[in-house]
Amino acid sequence: MELEEELDLDSNLDSDSEPELKRSGILQSTSKRVRMIFSVMASPNRIDILRILNSKGPLTYSELKSLAGFKSKKESGKFAYHLRKLLRQSLVALNKSERRYTITNLGKLVLSLARQIEERSIIESGKMYVRTSHESIEEFNSHKIIQSLVREGSLPLELAQKITEEVENRIYKYQTTYLTGSLIRELVNSVLLEHGHEEYRNKLARLGLPVFDVQEMISNLDNVNNGAEGLLFNTGQRVFAEHLLTNILPKDVADSHLSGDLHVTNPGIWSMIPDTIFVNVKELIEDGIDLGGKYLDVSRIPASKQLDEITSSLSIIISLLSKEASQEIVLDGLVQVFSKHSKSLPELEQKLTNAFATASTSSQYTKKSTNISIRLQLGTDTKIINSIITAYKNYTKITPVPKIGLIIDHDKGKITDVSESVSEIISLGGKVMFAQGQTSSNGVTNGSVKNTGPLSITLQSISINLPRLAFESNKDETYFRARLALLMKPALSSMALRKKDISDLTRRGLNPILAKNTQYMQRSSVSLVVNLVGLKESVFNILGFKDNKEGRNILHKVIETAVDVAAKKGKELGDPVAICMTETEGSYRFATLDGEKYGKNSALNSMDGDSYSEGVMINASEIGDYTNKSEPITECTKFSKLLNGGLFVTLKIDKDAKVDEIKKSIEKASTLVSSFKPVKKIAICGECGFKDEPFEDKCPKCKSPYII
Repeated sequence: MELEEELDLDSNLDSDSEPELKRSGILQSTSKRVRMIFSVMASPNRIDILRILNSKGPLTYSELKSLAGFKSKKESGKFAYHLRKLLRQSLVALNKSERRYTITNLGKLVLSLARQIEERSIIESGKMYVRTSHESIEEFNSHKIIQSLVREGSLPLELAQKITEEVENRIYKYQTTYLTGSLIRELVNSVLLEHGHEEYRNKLARLGLPVFDVQEMISNLDNVNNGAEGLLFNTGQRVFAEHLLTNILPKDVADSHLSGDLHVTNPGIWSMIPDTIFVNVKELIEDGIDLGGKYLDVSRIPASKQLDEITSSLSIIISLLSKEASQEIVLDGLVQVFSKHSKSLPELEQKLTNAFATASTSSQYTKKSTNISIRLQLGTDTKIINSIITAYKNYTKITPVPKIGLIIDHDKGKITDVSESVSEIISLGGKVMFAQGQTSSNGVTNGSVKNTGPLSITLQSISINLPRLAFESNKDETYFRARLALLMKPALSSMALRKKDISDLTRRGLNPILAKNTQYMQRSSVSLVVNLVGLKESVFNILGFKDNKEGRNILHKVIETAVDVAAKKGKELGDPVAICMTETEGSYRFATLDGEKYGKNSALNSMDGDSYSEGVMINASEIGDYTNKSEPITECTKFSKLLNGGLFVTLKIDKDAKVDEIKKSIEKASTLVSSFKPVKKIAICGECGFKDEPFEDKCPKCKSPYII
């Protein structure tokens, strides 16, 4: 049909042009020629066709028709009429061999002239137009600047009028033809700064990314693990992180973060969702998921009793809950959920593996996804526990980097019952934490174990740079601890504000699972946790104490100071506050900033890597010789008793260790320390995800050298 229209257009051109040549001769007068071109320019449709060809290049008849907005069959004749006019005046040409239309040099000249006439007419009329942020063009109106200053920046009316007058003078001075909302905002903020109104400027600042940064994000897709969603999350979080640091956090806390005295983890979602949630999944599954008016595209599953329903509910719960915590969800009660299905264990294992696999597609806000940890209490239903472990092992085999993990609570059971199967999981790259009592896989303890409600929340995303405090304490240990106390107080006040913001947003529906299903406001408890980073470097490397009894006493005094300040501040705030030593992305950032500020060899010379110490690390190769009285074990036990928020203990397993060796290390460690996480480096192909066997230089499957 399109081809027929095009042929008709060509034939009309040939038949129409001959009589005109006969009437006016081959050479038309210049004045008539110009009049004809101006008549062509009188139509916005024809100007649009010229603009499209100028920007897109040669186009077929159907492509040009569609881009020009003539999409219905009824408009075909209208489009052909406009195109014929352009062809007659040689503003558009047809390449007959390629069947494509192009703009001629004369057409480009006419288009440029049209643009100049438009711009000059606006200037001559004294009017200016603004391209607004809500995708419209409006005539410039200074009253709208005044309204914005009063509404958004809370400026007094008189000051708003004064600032607007100066901005308006500058706009007319620059003679800018087309204004944009962002350009006017930049001018306003510039004038505000010149007059010393920095606070007003921060309220009115446009949050966003420079064009260069956006282009860099699109160009460097190696850092994006989850497609366009990851790109969008990254962009959005940078906007909200800027908002947090300029408008929400107290200025002293924001400055402390930016300078490296402390670190706020995940600032883009810091005031929106909590970090760690301990939740009884049994209640969620048995009661059914109540999402209210949120997530209307998610299936509503009623109270689940059949195995199919339970596993379907579980995968949905994992996916939805992972959106409502930034670091970890600890699921309790799963063994009890499956206790009635012990007669069909093979089916349970298969369906649970599928549920884990389905849940692994849940979205992640940051490069490091929210961990989902399933807590298994040894000494309860052994058959169900073993089935869950088997299902998890199957899931680990098919998942290069699992986001789901296990927490083995061996407080009332024997690790030997599960140590062999768990060792196989560790050798495959699975995530397993061993603990006594309620502890997350990051080593943060549940501060509300006595709470009978279904939910307990931990806010722990502030870490303190102890080496930085030590650097600035002139090797005075007392002054060092005093600086620690001074820094903790505003940090904890900002954590209390964070709790209030999250509670408010949850109540208003931002976190529907927390709000609806767990009655977040009524039945949950929230504890604030501060993380200490680089304790050993600060005391031994910088303050100059030796690693002996006296030096270790200083370590203990530092922790005791932090715990005391936290307890006092907690009473003042009305929230439980605890101190922990766990892993954080801030460790590397602290070491990098301090290396730049004080010199690379200042504190890093005795460090194993490029980051400060986090918690305690024990080598599996040495643990066979340890007893309860060995120095690393007694030190670990002492730290565990002092740190009321938890201690992250890493059991570092050699990359070549066999399953039997891992098993022995785990069993020995469980007799010496209360909680620990075995960590074994597994080579994963960054190209195809292969990890089924150990390799080093290149992937044995796809031969790629890109190894994670």
